[in-house]
Amino acid sequence: MTTFLLCTLLVLIPALLIFSAVASFRKMTECKSPRKASRINFAVFGSLILIVAMTSVSVFASPSDSAEETEQTEQAQEDANDSSKGLGLLAAGLVTGLAGIGGGIAVAAGAPAAIAATSEDPKSFGKSIIFVALGESIALYGVVIAILILQKV
Repeated sequence: MTTFLLCTLLVLIPALLIFSAVASFRKMTECKSPRKASRINFAVFGSLILIVAMTSVSVFASPSDSAEETEQTEQAQEDANDSSKGLGLLAAGLVTGLAGIGGGIAVAAGAPAAIAATSEDPKSFGKSIIFVALGESIALYGVVIAILILQKV
């Protein structure tokens, strides 16, 4: 049951995120209100939070008291240990990739603004480079979290 829920989440979450991004991009290119695109994003992220909360409650709420269930859970834990390494590697890859994408987006927005501010006033270089460094730190946080995940696997 938990494997089915996990597989469903691994398929459903990226699909909803891609749908949200495509819908937002369409709204922006059609020169419609960015508020509508924001509402779609908030709805998708809210539904994702509900899905994750419901699946975590259903996984942790299942009782196991009898001896047969204990033997089955021991066998399932052995199987889960085999698959947990693969899921840990998948999680580390996702963290690194998504953090890299986020950092790239942040630097793509901040660096041209920093260059423009520096060209107008050379004294603003120190202040503007901080914003570019903040965008790059997002990717570094992803790498640190990936290293922590890999140490647990």
